[in-house]
Amino acid sequence: MPLFLIQFAQQHEEFRLPELEALATIENVQMTYEPSAYSLESPFLIVEIESAEKAALLLNRAILVKTIIELWGQGSSWDELIERVKEHPERWPQYLQTSFKFLVVTFGGTIEMKDKPAIINRFAFTGFMGKIDLKNPEEEFQLIADYGIDPNVHVAHTFYMGRLVGHGKRELIDKFNVKKRKYIGNTTMDAELSLIMANQALCGPGKLVYDPFVGTGSFLMTCAHFGAMTVGSDIDGRQIRGKGKASIQSNCEQYDLKGRVLDALVFDVCHAPWRRFKGGLFDAIVTDPPYGVRAGAKTLGRKDVTKQATEPRMAVNEGVFAHTLPDYVPPTKPYEMSEVVADLLMFAVKNLTRGGRLVYWLPTVTEDYTIDDLPTHPCMELVANCEQAFGQWSRRLITMEKVADWDGETGLGLPTGNMNKSTTGPKSQGHFGFRDRYFAFSIVENARRKKELKEAFAKGGAEGVAACMRAFEEKKKLEQQMKELQLQEQS
Repeated sequence: MPLFLIQFAQQHEEFRLPELEALATIENVQMTYEPSAYSLESPFLIVEIESAEKAALLLNRAILVKTIIELWGQGSSWDELIERVKEHPERWPQYLQTSFKFLVVTFGGTIEMKDKPAIINRFAFTGFMGKIDLKNPEEEFQLIADYGIDPNVHVAHTFYMGRLVGHGKRELIDKFNVKKRKYIGNTTMDAELSLIMANQALCGPGKLVYDPFVGTGSFLMTCAHFGAMTVGSDIDGRQIRGKGKASIQSNCEQYDLKGRVLDALVFDVCHAPWRRFKGGLFDAIVTDPPYGVRAGAKTLGRKDVTKQATEPRMAVNEGVFAHTLPDYVPPTKPYEMSEVVADLLMFAVKNLTRGGRLVYWLPTVTEDYTIDDLPTHPCMELVANCEQAFGQWSRRLITMEKVADWDGETGLGLPTGNMNKSTTGPKSQGHFGFRDRYFAFSIVENARRKKELKEAFAKGGAEGVAACMRAFEEKKKLEQQMKELQLQEQS
């Protein structure tokens, strides 16, 4: 099969292959590659695909794929690359009369503009006689020099040449940019990650997708954009209703998705009113469960079980059940993260169609996490586990697929981690008690900063403190510049 070179965006490295494989599944593209040849440090991957037409299908909704080129040659120098290209002259004739342009692309290094024409002219042996069109050519040919990520290396180590098949759909990131959205909240998911999740959930026409922790409805929009019908629910109706004219409905109108976003309902997912269907109801469940950091997870019930009513309570003045009154607010209690994840997986087991996917975020404490922390079930198979690291903690995008129908009895596998917070017992799960452990990190960081300021005052007085504060600000400024640089590289 022909070889193709995929160039990924320099972002979310662990998410690249899972999304690419999901795209191949969605478009029914037979694709093979050598996993050992792929490195998170490189944005390039060589794959075998049956045709350029099939390769182009992967670009229909790709977020992390920037470009795909039909690979004509690869070498460790320009000379070796030219020799490899010359080995297959049968590729050239069909492009002899088409308008074209050559583009010199670099990664991890630079080639001066004045040197690029000389490089392009070395490929004149292809004999292309069509018009050179730099703005809108029929064909584009790329010459790529890969310098790697080591800033001390100033010589490219790998060179590629090929015909551009097309670009991914990274413009969707800007379209769904939360800064441009009419309605957002403090838990609104980043547009790029939301789109990636929709791909990994295999969203498309004819699919019904559910978000049980819908919040402001980010996943309803991105999944619906790819053609799926979407529905969400949340125990807190305030986010669903929004403020004034800003709500999930206003976002549907903004993106013209009113015909695909079916509704957003208010109920506790632990007491979901969904009717059970043989074979499952939902084709995908895509969600970001609340961690208790920016929004607390709640479920119906009372913290103190001794205060839990054993019989329906009556409203004395009205003479009717309290829960039937229009202003009734049911009691809620905290919903521990480990319980959220376990209940979510069991809900997926019962309500997904076979082949349906569960895609959700799992927050973990980095030093405590192990793969055994993930809840499992015989009906579900782990497809991908991608980490987005934040230092002492991270969140993992977990993708699971339902591979068997539920027998109505089998529950989750026994937890392999200890749920006890005791420091003398076995290691606790990476996501257990996440909220308390997350805020403990902030306490430690503030204590460290206070200690540094105290030491700076002892050494240099007020001037020492000022210098220390400037160092903090410079570090913060540098981190911001690095983020902006990453965003520029993505675009």
